[in-house]
Amino acid sequence: MNQDSKDSIRARYREVDTSNVADVLDTLGYFDQGLHSDFAPYPADGGKLAGFAYTIRGQMTPYPQGGDAEKMQACQGIGAGEISVWSGDGEGICYFGELIALGMQERGSVGALVDGGIRDVRWIRECGYPVYARYRTPVQSIGRWKVNAHQVPVKLRGATSRFVEVAPGDFILGDEDGVIVIPAALVEKVLVEAEKLTRTEVSIRQELSQGLSLADALKKFGHV
Repeated sequence: MNQDSKDSIRARYREVDTSNVADVLDTLGYFDQGLHSDFAPYPADGGKLAGFAYTIRGQMTPYPQGGDAEKMQACQGIGAGEISVWSGDGEGICYFGELIALGMQERGSVGALVDGGIRDVRWIRECGYPVYARYRTPVQSIGRWKVNAHQVPVKLRGATSRFVEVAPGDFILGDEDGVIVIPAALVEKVLVEAEKLTRTEVSIRQELSQGLSLADALKKFGHV
């Protein structure tokens, strides 16, 4: 898929809700693609998250102060329209902060999804860079938590299952309702069906506003 196609898909996904995408995934038999409710935007008004997954994995590893070369290498590989997806076992540790956000934004990245902690929330707001994470913390990763791989399948905490696997190239969508993962092979199919569902809901709202009863709306459109 070329970059123009990716950009078009991103723009179209930004016009649909995670709830509709989740419903479409259910009809396709993918029942466990939602992430845990702990994932939230930082800051709270940080905006919608929509892009292709670029995965980064790490673990608790004591090491001398002075930086994480593998983390820097991983960060430099991200490209346009991609979201960095961070996984690891560093409870209480910050994986992601302002300087990484700025560096990734320069490379065309459109957000971050962190199964762990972030910091510099005030400055991330200034960047206009959407970040969804499980928690915030001032505690840095240097000397504590280290990147050990990137662009490999990772596991993030799930809503209806213990974990949701995210592979490079999967699509990430996050909004006020939460975050959902669309497998790469289904990205376009799910988008088309979610757009149809969105149009149906728009029609329902219009007819309800014009006096149609909810019971009649359900008879006409079915359950959505």
